[in-house]
Amino acid sequence: MAVKMVKPITAGRRNMSQVIRTGVLTESKPLKSLTWGMKRRSGRNSRGVITAQHRGGGAKRRMRLVDLKQTKLGIPGLVKSIEYDPGRSVYIALISFLDGEKNYILAPVDLKVGDRVVYNVNTKIKTGNRLMLKNIPSGAWIHSIEMQPGRGGQLVRSAGGAATLLGFDKGYAQVRLPSGEVRLIPEICFASIGTLSNPDHNNVKIGMAGRKRHMGRRPIVRGKAKNPVDHPHGGGEGGSPIGLKHPKTPTGKPTKGYKTRKKRKPHWYVIKPRTKKRRK
Repeated sequence: MAVKMVKPITAGRRNMSQVIRTGVLTESKPLKSLTWGMKRRSGRNSRGVITAQHRGGGAKRRMRLVDLKQTKLGIPGLVKSIEYDPGRSVYIALISFLDGEKNYILAPVDLKVGDRVVYNVNTKIKTGNRLMLKNIPSGAWIHSIEMQPGRGGQLVRSAGGAATLLGFDKGYAQVRLPSGEVRLIPEICFASIGTLSNPDHNNVKIGMAGRKRHMGRRPIVRGKAKNPVDHPHGGGEGGSPIGLKHPKTPTGKPTKGYKTRKKRKPHWYVIKPRTKKRRK
């Protein structure tokens, strides 16, 4: 895969780029039984209150039902297609099992149509296979990692992501996540082998605001440019500063450096905190 720069025929397309998917994805329609039309919630909860800012609009989507638990142990499956998923950055693979059942999984790099994948407690260390952490050798790249046995993949699920298995200690596996955090995970949890597909996703430049609106993202407005009823920073005359002891979120909670981790949440699972700077 590669990133292609778009010809600068307009100002909006001057700095635009996109991922070339030719030859990577299978030219086939998604399996209808594993898709559904997503209802637009526009960042609102069940009471209609906005809990996620700057959401709304966007193109229509048919979401894919991706199997993150992958509980069909010991039954080999065949990769039928590699497809695009509008609800996530990574590509997905359609797996057909010997018993006739079909499921979508997160597709790792180098997984091709016709490859065979197996989920089991212990199986061959091969891209796409899924097994328990205690049966994976140290140094292997893994993704879709469980945090609790039977919960399904929760960690490392975005494009180009891969965690490194460092070792084992007293029934726990030490895993280095893409953020740089090293944490303990029960060794009886499952994980998949390989690095996730579409690694060039982070190199794409949106280029223009309209493209972002197609993704369902609305414009971001400064808090101090709003009214007091809409934001704690709002109000005042002209370009008034924040005027408070510390910056706050729209719901009034401290932000910009304020630690939000719950005090009663166990910290001993985290051996080393994350070191990678988060993108703004």
